[in-house]
Amino acid sequence: MAEYQNVRTGRHCAFVMHAHLVFVTKYRHKVFKDVHLKRVEEIMRAVCKDFECELVEFNGENNHVLNRPDSNGDSIS
Repeated sequence: MAEYQNVRTGRHCAFVMHAHLVFVTKYRHKVFKDVHLKRVEEIMRAVCKDFECELVEFNGENNHVLNRPDSNGDSIS
C-alpha cells in the first residue's frame, strides 16, 4: 500500500504517474560527453519542476541517457 500514498486526484479520477525515459543515439554512436549529460540533467530537472514532479533518477553514458521522473503526490486543482 505504501506505493499508493502519492495518488493524485482530479475531479473524476485518481492516478499515480511514473515514467521511464531513455534517449538513445542513432546506432548507439558514442556522442554524449560529461558536459552534455550535465546539461541534459539541468534541463530535465527544470522540466520536472515545471510539471510539479521530481527527477528520481538520472543516469547516462556516451550513447544513451536515462531519466526517471516521478509525480510528487500533490493534487492538481
